[in-house]
Amino acid sequence: MHLNKQNLSMRSSWWKILTIALLAYTLTAGLLLDVPRLPILNETIRALHFHVTMWFGMIIMLVVAVVYSVKYLRSNDLKHDDLAIEFTNAAILFGVLGIVTGMLWAKFTWGDYWSGDPKQNASAIGLLMYFAYLVLRNSLTDVHQRARIGAVYSIFAFAAFIPLIFVLPRLTDSLHPGNGGNPGFNAYDLDSKLRLVFYPAIIGWALLGTWISSVRVRLRRVERKIEDRLINQVS
Repeated sequence: MHLNKQNLSMRSSWWKILTIALLAYTLTAGLLLDVPRLPILNETIRALHFHVTMWFGMIIMLVVAVVYSVKYLRSNDLKHDDLAIEFTNAAILFGVLGIVTGMLWAKFTWGDYWSGDPKQNASAIGLLMYFAYLVLRNSLTDVHQRARIGAVYSIFAFAAFIPLIFVLPRLTDSLHPGNGGNPGFNAYDLDSKLRLVFYPAIIGWALLGTWISSVRVRLRRVERKIEDRLINQVS
């Protein structure tokens, strides 16, 4: 019986083991493997494995949050709202980390942490939209009202966020690759060495965000049960 429980535990935790392995690989390979020597970028291109992949992970988590927001609006089940808010929280965390790593990369390639680049500004505005989402939710006391308004806000925020960071910068002059007439990385030499780290890194960050979200969802549900018991005892 004890062995069966251990086997079930290992089977349910395989993705956590994969997360640790992928992120360990990202850190070591991203910092130590040889990289192509592109003009201006040189060694700083290693930031690609952190700055860009964290933002890809963030977008994946925001998509999941939107899916659960829609599910809540269709079912009024707070379990869906728990997942929506915690995936959004994790996405915001990776968005902030992505901006910080991007600022460090910009300092070495563009000469300044923040140059007012359209994509930098759009990314900052996008994050502020989601900070406003958290403020809005925390200002509401009724649980279902908070979940309902939060779900609607999440859907519309995501609909505005994607064109804000992917479409609008392409219409203006931007230093970022693929924007403002600049060629993307594929037009340079995003060779197999970079891809060997780049794609596993996206999966690793997305899985880490899922791990963080799942832990916080469990905590949120435990807190709700405790609150319900206290209310029942008082009543």
